[in-house]
Amino acid sequence: MWLFKRKTKEDKLNDLYQKKLAQAHKMSTINRTESDRLTKEAEDILDQIKALN
Repeated sequence: MWLFKRKTKEDKLNDLYQKKLAQAHKMSTINRTESDRLTKEAEDILDQIKALN
């Protein structure tokens, strides 16, 4: 049953990565420092994804 497929750790990290990048893009017009912080968090998550592979 594909309806109940659980997400892998990589899928969860990928979703979180995309969410952080979207937040960083949104904040880039409001607060540049916050945008840089979110971008750094997204890069850290990307490093975790690469470590899994």
